[in-house]
Amino acid sequence: MRVRLEDVARATGVSPKTVSRVLNEEPSVKESTRQKVLAAMESMNYRPSPAARGLAGSRSFLVAMLYDNNDNPASTYLAEIQDGVLDACDAHRYSMMACPLRVRGKDFIRRVDALVSDHHIDGVIVTPPLTDYAPLLQRLKERGVPYASISPVHHDDAIGVCMDEPLAAKALVGHLVELGHRRIAYIAGFANHGASRWRLAGYRAALAEAGIAFDPAYVAQGEFTFGSGVLAARQLFALPEPPTAIFAANDDMAAGVMWAANERGLKVPRDLSVCGFDDTPLATQLWPPLTTVRQPSREMGKLAALQLMEVLRGRGKGLLVQVPYALQLRESTSAPPRSAQARGRRKTGA
Repeated sequence: MRVRLEDVARATGVSPKTVSRVLNEEPSVKESTRQKVLAAMESMNYRPSPAARGLAGSRSFLVAMLYDNNDNPASTYLAEIQDGVLDACDAHRYSMMACPLRVRGKDFIRRVDALVSDHHIDGVIVTPPLTDYAPLLQRLKERGVPYASISPVHHDDAIGVCMDEPLAAKALVGHLVELGHRRIAYIAGFANHGASRWRLAGYRAALAEAGIAFDPAYVAQGEFTFGSGVLAARQLFALPEPPTAIFAANDDMAAGVMWAANERGLKVPRDLSVCGFDDTPLATQLWPPLTTVRQPSREMGKLAALQLMEVLRGRGKGLLVQVPYALQLRESTSAPPRSAQARGRRKTGA
């Protein structure tokens, strides 16, 4: 038989109202009582009815994760973020719904209003580039819907999670410089993503620090997708002096670069070094494994959701948490071909 809330109350010697307060994570319950009730729920395999729980607390216990449908919905980055949000929701007995929104669509704000009204969502996780889309953020504020942001450009009063992406990109390109590369290209993602600008800034900072002149010809436009990485790589390979190393703004595009290199008969890393950003599972599924920056995407999704829940549970205003990055140096990068090294020394007078 299905275990009822009253059964948990009877087993723990507290009132049904106290069990309800524990379920709704209300702060008015003693910690010892809370732990006793939670332990009983676990041992009795009690699963509360979401509908009844929401009715009792005038809340839906539903969090919506919003992403731009013009972005790549199959991206491993989004999948990792979603898994992290789910981790946090499961831990606190919330449900999660993933909501694609076409930011360039004429009915964008209407769809946001419908989402809030139809599903009575308690809060929102906003992913790039929606993270910095002012009309969306303004509408959520007008509707009184709390939200947490993944990698917002503007940190003032923001809650959620971020990483020092310019510094991470600079470190990664610095690794290529240390290997001896001088013709280093960059493949950007969507221009309206903060990530594209931050990673370009880090790329340029690393070149400047190494005394390498910035050449716009070595910057190609991508869209954070495998296919756009292929097209951008072909463009770079057609240059009079093609790059000896390519830094793609995410792992999906880096995979496209490796595919295009193989198409052209280039061996990675013997003829071309390739690196990406994010360290999604794809990075170690490629051959050779991809040098990249580990952005803990799943952990970032979880942390953003936990900060949102601090607000939803009335336990604080929420924080903007900064997570560390880590370089993952693998077999897709090595010293440039000797002929390229010689040309680089002649150009610099070394």
